[in-house]
Amino acid sequence: MASSLENLETQLELFIENVRQIRIIVSDFQPQGQSVLNQKIQSLVHGLQEVDKLKDQVKDVHVPLEVFDYIDSGRNPQLYTKDCIEKALTKNEQVRGKIDAYRKFKAHLLVELNNSFPNELNKYRAIRGDERPLA
Repeated sequence: MASSLENLETQLELFIENVRQIRIIVSDFQPQGQSVLNQKIQSLVHGLQEVDKLKDQVKDVHVPLEVFDYIDSGRNPQLYTKDCIEKALTKNEQVRGKIDAYRKFKAHLLVELNNSFPNELNKYRAIRGDERPLA
């Protein structure tokens, strides 16, 4: 699979370079450059045929749609994974904070319930099988 992706990458790089060269030729077109332009166009067609041949080798590669959003907005698609990891870490910290807050709330609630309703809380803890002392 890695070899197929490398072949595709090479073909795409060649294609991009041909398009760049065609742009240069066309932007300053001279009639004597027609044969060179024809060669570049033929090379472009050949490059597209090569990319088409490689499509079956990489058909199982799935690209998240967000990567295309990165490309459309002018950002480097290689940074997509880094941004995903950073977002996951941020979300993880938020969730961890919520879990800690709920644990503290539970502990405080049990202390207050024990102060107000010690008999009922002991019955509740016996039913649950929770024999740990309150913090």
